[in-house]
Amino acid sequence: MCVGGHDVDVPRAVLVGVALVVGVTLVYGGATSVAAFGAFNPSWEGTADLRTLAGETGADTEVATNTTAYDGYGNGTVAVIVAPDEPYEAAEIRHIAAFLERGGTLLVADRNGTADDLLEGVGATARLDGAALRDDRTHYRGPALPVATNVSEHPLTTGVDALTLNHGTAVVAGESTVLVATSDFAYLDDDRNGEVDDDESLASHPVATTETVGAGRVVVVSDGSAFINVMADRPGNRAFATNVFNGSDTVLIDTSHGGDPPPVISALLTVRNSPPLQGVLVGLVLVVVFAWHRRLYPRPAAPAVEGASDPDAVAASAVGRYPRMERGRVGRLMQGVKSLNSQSDDDE
Repeated sequence: MCVGGHDVDVPRAVLVGVALVVGVTLVYGGATSVAAFGAFNPSWEGTADLRTLAGETGADTEVATNTTAYDGYGNGTVAVIVAPDEPYEAAEIRHIAAFLERGGTLLVADRNGTADDLLEGVGATARLDGAALRDDRTHYRGPALPVATNVSEHPLTTGVDALTLNHGTAVVAGESTVLVATSDFAYLDDDRNGEVDDDESLASHPVATTETVGAGRVVVVSDGSAFINVMADRPGNRAFATNVFNGSDTVLIDTSHGGDPPPVISALLTVRNSPPLQGVLVGLVLVVVFAWHRRLYPRPAAPAVEGASDPDAVAASAVGRYPRMERGRVGRLMQGVKSLNSQSDDDE
C-alpha cells in the first residue's frame, strides 16, 4: 500500500494502530478513577470538575494523599475535604490544625458526620447532623435535593442565590456564621421514611457555615455531593466554590481519606515527591533517546582505503588499464603485496 508516496506495510501499520489504541486506553484508564467523590473521576459522581474549577480561579492545584502534605502550606492555601470515607486520626488532625494556625482555609463537605472528629480536633464548633435533609416545597427534581435559598450577605456568598444539595444533611452551626440555610419548609428525616413524622418539624436548617479557627478559617457544607460533577454546574454551587477558591495561591485537594488515586496519577505523585527517582528517570530517558537515535541514524560504514583492495583485483585492473604490462609480472608483484599484508596481520 502506498501512502503519501511511501510504501506502507499493511500488517505492520495495523499492528501499530492497535498498539496505539491499546496504549491510549490503558493510559486513560490508569489516569482516571471510578471512585465516588474521586478527584480524578470525570463521571457524574466524581469531583474532577471541582479540581478544574480551582485551576480556573488561577490557583495551583495540588493533590494530598497524606496529611503530611499540609505541612508545606498555610496562608494563601485552601484545603478541600469532600466526603471522607473514614475518620481522621489524632496525628493526622494535628497536621491540619497546624495548617489552620498558619492561616490556611479548610473547606469540609460531608453529610454523614465522618468529618465531625476532624472539626472538633481542629477547634471548629460546626458539626454535621447526619439525618437526611428534605424540603417538599423548594427542591430540585425532588425533596431529597433541597434548594437552600436563605443566603446571608458575605464575601463567600457573592453571586450565590442558593445552594442545591443531593441527599445531604444540615450543619449544626455552633458558634459559626451561617452562610446559607434552607427554606422554612425543610425537615430532618431521622428515620428516612420520606415523611414528616410527629417528632419531626418544618424549619430552616443551615447548610453552609464559616468560622475563624486559629489564624485560619473553616468552611463547612452539609453535603459532599454538592460538589460532584453533576451538581457542580448548579449556578449557586459553582459560584460558592469559586468564592472559596478566589484569592488563593494553592488549592490542596485532600484525597487521603477518599480512596487511592489512579495508578498513573499515583506514580506521577511519587516521582514528583522524590528527587532521586526523578534523576533516575531522566537518566533512563536519555539512554532510550540515545539508543533510538543510534537506531534511526546508524553510523555510516568506514570508506574503503585506496590501495587496500584485493591484490588479484588490483592486478586485473592494472592489466586492463595498461595492456602492455605483463599480467604475470603484475601478478607476482601483487602476490608479494599479499604476503606483506599477511605478515602485517600476523604481527597485530
